[in-house]
Amino acid sequence: MPLQTSTLGFSRTGPKREMKIALEKYWNGFINADELLSISDSIAVKSYEEQLSRGVDFIGVGDHTLYDHILDWSERFGLTCTRVKAAKLTGLDAYFTQARGRDGIHALDMTKYFDSNYHYMVPEVPDDVTPTGDFKEFIRQIKLGQQTVGKEKTVPIIVGPLTLSKLCKPCGDLSSDELLTRLLPCYEQLLKELQQIGVSEVQFHEPWFVKSEAVNLKDVASALYGKGSALTSSKSGISVNLCIHFDSLHVDVYKYIITLDVERITLDFCRGSSMLSILEREGFPNNKQLGAGIVDGRNVWKSEESAAKLLTRIRKLVADDNKVVVSPSCSLQFIPYDLSLEKDLPSDVREQLAFAVQKLDVLIKLASSSTTTNDDYEWVGEDNTSGADDISKATKVGEVTVTADMFSRSEAFDVRREKQVSVPRFPTTTIGSFPQTPELRRNRLAWKQKKLSEADYQQVIDAELKKNIDIQTDIGLDIFVHGEPERSDMVEHFGQRLEGFSFTNHGWVQSYGSRYVRPPIICGPVSRREPMTVREFKVAQEMTDRPVKGMLTGPVTILNWSFCRVDTPRWKQALEVALAIREEVADLEAAGCRVIQVDEAALRERMPLKDEEAASYMSWAVKSFRLSTAVAKSSTQIVTHMCYSTFEDIIDKIDEMDADVLTIENSRSGNEMLSALSGFGYNRDIGPGVYDIHSPVIPSKDELIEQVRNLAQSGLPLDRIWVNPDCGLKTRKWNEVIPSLKNMVAAAKVLRDETAPRMG
Repeated sequence: MPLQTSTLGFSRTGPKREMKIALEKYWNGFINADELLSISDSIAVKSYEEQLSRGVDFIGVGDHTLYDHILDWSERFGLTCTRVKAAKLTGLDAYFTQARGRDGIHALDMTKYFDSNYHYMVPEVPDDVTPTGDFKEFIRQIKLGQQTVGKEKTVPIIVGPLTLSKLCKPCGDLSSDELLTRLLPCYEQLLKELQQIGVSEVQFHEPWFVKSEAVNLKDVASALYGKGSALTSSKSGISVNLCIHFDSLHVDVYKYIITLDVERITLDFCRGSSMLSILEREGFPNNKQLGAGIVDGRNVWKSEESAAKLLTRIRKLVADDNKVVVSPSCSLQFIPYDLSLEKDLPSDVREQLAFAVQKLDVLIKLASSSTTTNDDYEWVGEDNTSGADDISKATKVGEVTVTADMFSRSEAFDVRREKQVSVPRFPTTTIGSFPQTPELRRNRLAWKQKKLSEADYQQVIDAELKKNIDIQTDIGLDIFVHGEPERSDMVEHFGQRLEGFSFTNHGWVQSYGSRYVRPPIICGPVSRREPMTVREFKVAQEMTDRPVKGMLTGPVTILNWSFCRVDTPRWKQALEVALAIREEVADLEAAGCRVIQVDEAALRERMPLKDEEAASYMSWAVKSFRLSTAVAKSSTQIVTHMCYSTFEDIIDKIDEMDADVLTIENSRSGNEMLSALSGFGYNRDIGPGVYDIHSPVIPSKDELIEQVRNLAQSGLPLDRIWVNPDCGLKTRKWNEVIPSLKNMVAAAKVLRDETAPRMG
């Protein structure tokens, strides 16, 4: 008899980015709100039908979103931020203003969702917040699911109260514990409303339980999900599936989780290597079902044989097959939609892959197998640590022996700085990319389709370089960039020029809102074939006397924003990429480049969620960056960029990276990072973003003067503060970018005058 199956969420993009296209049409006034919601519903229905057609027993619904599911839940609980309430905005106007901002109202902060590359909007909660439940839209989504797949298969997905309260940002002294207490009546209300429409099971997603602090949350867990607790007393015949993903549980957490008054506990057996051994050692209660998260929802490798062996072990431990429900390890939102759309992948790679639709096939195949395999199971996953402690010694990476001296610049920062490019106080620059017009994208597509020759395409790129340099000259920036017109993506561009990568045409994954990315797939040893960026740098530099930055993506970001191999430790893959970037740094320097930016936007996002495992990751991540940049001469300024994550707790590791300049996202986060850097005593150059590039709002000169003035008063040395946007400008339009940068340069000049030493 087949095992039962469950899903925990699905891709929200549509097979061919239909959701992104609809959003951008709505924002540009081409469709109205009703049309947007209709398209959104059709995408959700298609995902439900995909799952129904494959025979999934319990289909997770209600996770589809216009922009971000955490923003959705904050709205449902009445947590609309105060500045939007003060503007008396409602409906989609209020929703999208929190996501994107508008004139006079800045957007919510945005940060990474646990250790993924998905960004969520951070709800802001004041001390006097009183949550109120308005679930009409969620109930409508659930009814849509019921109409599509039937009531018995429809399982609403709810972000759990612990996780939601921890993801919020207090605007005062409100604690997450107090917020949790205030939220609970709304959760009780929600369960009652779901019961009234015939819901028989719900999923509470509580990934916060995988974090280190969860060892101290036993009482909180009991208050939420224990016998007689508010939620279990309110469920009125609704079964609760407590879903905990993104890592293994700590053994002490597992011990109390299995005592809770829930009918099913779904655990992630893919992201952490210890979950199976804990299950074997501690057992599983016979009065509950185990949701076995054995199909990896975070990577594209099929890993079917390994999953089958894992399931065999689990079935032996649980004994009763009726107590085992097979599921993905987490929502399938983190992987592309459908592999069948890919026609150009190498066959030997393709046959090993599974995207969201194909993961459903793997799920059903595993659950339907009537025989168990031999149980010589070895965990197959993304290994962060095995052997990483040996990096400081001579380490063989491909054909290169990496030695300790390759991780250090030849001179200390204070010595290097005097030899590097000379700039005025509050020097201005940008982060790298400039807007890519529809015409440029059409030309790139024509080139890819062999409809435009290489020579003609290079003429297109060179014309864009000329335009970018002329615009920067007119604006008056101090350090230029070439604008990256030749790049469709900051990771894909390099992967296409390195050995060991494969690429998709439709492998889109939501990063946030309408921002989708196509992560490359690392499928073999990585090495550089030839220079990757030197030509465009040289062309751009010949057009100006101002220094033009060489623009590279760092090894850890390339790794973290790709689907990496599961047969090789991640640190070793990072070192392979680092050696390739190291070669590029040397070639740029030889071509006359005096400022080289090596972006590590994703340095923190894949840091393990447990504190005790984070040190090893950060050690090899920092060493990978240093390996890629330490080849630079003292006179070459090395810049790095980081964005949209929480960095305050790793400032010491950022310092260890030994970059000459750190540029960092700052505008949405209220200068929190500046305070932390100042408190740490960070003494290198720092470029905190002065305006939000993810918003279409053009910051005024006065607003930017005030922001730069805040930088000057942050406690950081004035001569080490740079002025730049939050991030690259590729997603913006020129009519937004040019006035924003002009205002930014004007603000920097005002602060130069204000802080200039006075004579006499």
